[in-house]
Amino acid sequence: MTSAAANLKAAKEFSPCLPEAYIQPCWYAAYTSANHEKRVAEQLVQRSIEHILPLYAVSRRWKDRRVDLQLPLFPGYVFVHLALRDRLLVSGIPSVACLVGAGRMPTPVAEEEIARLRRIVGEGTGVQPHPYLTVGRRVRITTGALAGYEGVLIRRRGKKRVVLSIDLIRQSMVVDADEFSIEPARPLRTQKNPAASAERKSA
Repeated sequence: MTSAAANLKAAKEFSPCLPEAYIQPCWYAAYTSANHEKRVAEQLVQRSIEHILPLYAVSRRWKDRRVDLQLPLFPGYVFVHLALRDRLLVSGIPSVACLVGAGRMPTPVAEEEIARLRRIVGEGTGVQPHPYLTVGRRVRITTGALAGYEGVLIRRRGKKRVVLSIDLIRQSMVVDADEFSIEPARPLRTQKNPAASAERKSA
């Protein structure tokens, strides 16, 4: 039995009345005060909470010199890994407004989204923030750290770029691409309704 499975079993035995959604650790998006993302990340380290704060590199001119900065890729968001019964450890941080979700119930971030963020943070992909975008010509990245992921193809200054979005927080990021590293994304196939098909045949 893995340590995670053992911890979950122990949690169930300790809190038998809690639903599994409150016991099973998942990834959530914590919404923070403006420009407080790094401060929240420091607090999460002090509280031993696993988290991801994706950053991107940018160069800014400051008076008579240029300064290299690391800024949040998704302003106002830090991703945290915890069980909902422990969410006060995060929501109790002064600069955290809430865990993102529908109504009062936080919504977990899909594991594939977290895997993508880990690859972006760990391997460095030249990613930049981009206004939220979901409509357009969809393509799949075929090479590099983000191979297998789908997004919307755009052109900027004569170059092809792919916009990747996280729908839960309505945030997007953009990466450079070329014709050899992308392919058209296959459209999602809709499942047929057997009952409806049977009715049409009988008619």
